[in-house]
Amino acid sequence: MWQEQNNKLFKKFTFKTFSEAFAFMTRVALEAEKMNHHPEWKNVYNTVEIWLSTHDAGDIITEKDRLLAEKIDQLQ
Repeated sequence: MWQEQNNKLFKKFTFKTFSEAFAFMTRVALEAEKMNHHPEWKNVYNTVEIWLSTHDAGDIITEKDRLLAEKIDQLQ
């Protein structure tokens, strides 16, 4: 479940392996590029942490973030 933290949507994803985590990040990157809305994220081995906010709107959560979060959930 996505959480609101410091005006950002946040979610942590855990996979079995680094390769699965990296493949997920690749899928997210392709979707984010289509939307021209790019996440902040961190990957350590099998874990991916993602923060979403709209920088153009003053670094707050907007509908673009919620839409990307939904799409990311579908990519798991």
